[in-house]
Amino acid sequence: MDRSDTVAAVRETLAAAAPGVRAGLPGRREKGEEKNPSGDRRLAADEYADDLLEERLGGIDGVGEYASEEQRGVVDVGEGLSVAVDPLDGSSNLKPNNVMGTIVGVYDAPLPARGRDLIAAGYVLYGPITTMAFAHAGSVTEYLIENGSATPLREAVTLPDDPTVYGFGGRVPDWPRKFAAYAEEIESELKLRYGGAMIGDVNQVLTYGGVFAYPTLESAPSGKLRLQFEGNPVGYVIESAGGRASDGTGSVLDVDPDGLHDRTPVYMGNASLVDRLESTLE
Repeated sequence: MDRSDTVAAVRETLAAAAPGVRAGLPGRREKGEEKNPSGDRRLAADEYADDLLEERLGGIDGVGEYASEEQRGVVDVGEGLSVAVDPLDGSSNLKPNNVMGTIVGVYDAPLPARGRDLIAAGYVLYGPITTMAFAHAGSVTEYLIENGSATPLREAVTLPDDPTVYGFGGRVPDWPRKFAAYAEEIESELKLRYGGAMIGDVNQVLTYGGVFAYPTLESAPSGKLRLQFEGNPVGYVIESAGGRASDGTGSVLDVDPDGLHDRTPVYMGNASLVDRLESTLE
């Protein structure tokens, strides 16, 4: 199977698995005793989604590695491309029944890898309806997922030129001074949209234009989001849609990883807004 066929299989398998992930959420809202490699206590839903996606994505002919935010190491599943997964982004939103998602990055390199090694990436959004944004070959398509099948809703998706929303993570007292100054400017220009799940907040930016950030924090100098599983794949989608995804100094896709579970600050959205942010942080 060539790379394009494998990418198509990943996209179709992700869509096919999404109803199963969603159907498995009720009754799995409790936290277990175990923590994931990043130190967060896992919900039963995290474990369920990870097991399901490892079985489905790891079983694709042409996928050689499966890695997950929920597992310490890389799983060898054959030969071919590497798949990095955040099985349930925003799983803390399960208890109050807020939006969540699944993130997948397809790397043409052993993990951990740079974002420039991505050849496709996408995310499923479990909102009032289930949708998927998937980027490949420099283009983003948004799909409606029904009964495990993906139907295109919008093709060649780009960020609107007139941005309207923003969402910034972390506690405000924990923000560095320069980022707080940027946030003060932005809040007078755009509407706040923040729901506690990266995917939900980024999808607002992809839909309406704007900027999402989970910055460096005084308590977390390396940032909070995971480079392999969140920063790179979602940054790839945003850059494929004509935006920018930065770690504060340049494209997050250029960051060289030291480990599978590295964290990174993330700033992404309309290029003009991210350019301004980088200038503010200098």
